[in-house]
Amino acid sequence: MDNRVLLGALSVGQTLPDDPRNGLARTGRGRLTRLALVLTALVALVAVGAGTVYVWPLRSDALQRATPETLSFESASARAAQAVTAEAADTEVLPECRSQFLSHQRVSAKAVLLLHGDTDCPQQYRGLAKLFFDRGYNVWVPRAPRHGVADRSAHAKLKADELVSSANDALNVAAGLGDTVGVVGISGGGVLATWLVGHRPDVVHRALLLSPLYKPNPARVPDLAVKPFTVLFGFGFGPDRVDGEGLSSAAMSQYLRIVGNFTTDPKSPHLRELAIVTSANDDIIDLRAATDIPRAIADLNDATFTAHELPRESGIGHDVLDPEGLRGRADEINQYYLDLYEGNERT
Repeated sequence: MDNRVLLGALSVGQTLPDDPRNGLARTGRGRLTRLALVLTALVALVAVGAGTVYVWPLRSDALQRATPETLSFESASARAAQAVTAEAADTEVLPECRSQFLSHQRVSAKAVLLLHGDTDCPQQYRGLAKLFFDRGYNVWVPRAPRHGVADRSAHAKLKADELVSSANDALNVAAGLGDTVGVVGISGGGVLATWLVGHRPDVVHRALLLSPLYKPNPARVPDLAVKPFTVLFGFGFGPDRVDGEGLSSAAMSQYLRIVGNFTTDPKSPHLRELAIVTSANDDIIDLRAATDIPRAIADLNDATFTAHELPRESGIGHDVLDPEGLRGRADEINQYYLDLYEGNERT
């Protein structure tokens, strides 16, 4: 095109003669505009989603509701025995994972409820349960919902409300077996035991918490991501993720939802002893939270508080009850746990 024609057209605002390059330029600008709009919309969507996740309520009436029930020794024993019998008839329940009921056939001075961890079953307490029984306790070790069955992935469908309901029912049984009752819980079972301390102050006298899963280890889930993790997996907004150890994010999030429903003012007038055990090698839980939460409960209730951390050189990991993990010291360490529960050990 003649430069004079071009300059003249520009000076009077005339349309230039057709040039394929002009169409390409307009098309390119249109695509950039659409891309910018899409990116802006995506950023806005992410921002709204993130904001929604952070303000999503974790507290729920169903997860703060406890139903105390006074049972006679006969009624409590019958319920425990019925559960064991029903599981024996259920081919889906693994024989080694059935609930355990160790009874002296009369009301004992002391009864204890033992709550196993996520992905595990009552077999986890096979050593400690016998020690309690030999010490004169009536012992109830119930199988948690969706645990100890042939389908190893069943626990991934856990719901927080069925966990707290099951724990509450189990405590009603244990309370009918002895004049006083306490609770021991490991990992997710430690979460349930803590929930019972706060929501069932009518009966809980002692508690021992082993590796309680109040928060994931920050190396697994950073602090800022705990709430989004709990909401996304706990309410089914994202597909489940199962790690190499078989831990389901959806299941873990149900326990974290329960933590979000701990009593804000956990006054427990009968609570005498509260003890915790953690391991320096534990890469599953947040070790600081595992100590701070029980200590705050003990302080509020003027209860004796004892914390013990298994040293790194012990080689013991998250499961502080696993006989193989205890490296030949299971009898010694279980005895220590019993003494710690009774307040006979101070560390």
